Amino acid sequence: MDIEIVKAKKEEMSSVLQLITELAVFEKEPNAVQISEEDLMDAGFGESPMFTCFVAKINKEIVGMALIYFRFSTWVGKTVHLEDLVVKEKMRGKGIGDALYKGVMQYAKDEGVKRVNWMVLGWNEGAIKFYRRTGAVVMDEWWQVEMDEAGIDRYLEKY
Repeated sequence: MDIEIVKAKKEEMSSVLQLITELAVFEKEPNAVQISEEDLMDAGFGESPMFTCFVAKINKEIVGMALIYFRFSTWVGKTVHLEDLVVKEKMRGKGIGDALYKGVMQYAKDEGVKRVNWMVLGWNEGAIKFYRRTGAVVMDEWWQVEMDEAGIDRYLEKY
């Protein structure tokens, strides 16, 4: 089975959105995806693209994707954030995730970044084992902090 890892094209954002939705279901947040295909096309393929997306293809069918973007660390400089890496459920266990992960790491190296970072759910033991096996450090002392749009509005109204 030949796995091809390539940069996604604008017209492939429908397939990417399907994979994002599948990931949300897997992560027990089936109603969390608010983004549209048009949002992805605008954000990823406009004048100043906000992300790069790689797709995994087998026989020209998109079976997985990894979406990344650059960040800046005050400690190390240019970094890549891996937002999502997902493989269609029926295609898992065939090396597709490995190929996407390697593609992201090679891209990061080619771009001269000092670090790649991402998040993983604490209950996703399979992913945690995979990441550790690749040499990644899973940090349990750092906590993700976020504020949604309603929280931002409440904060700004109050302060």
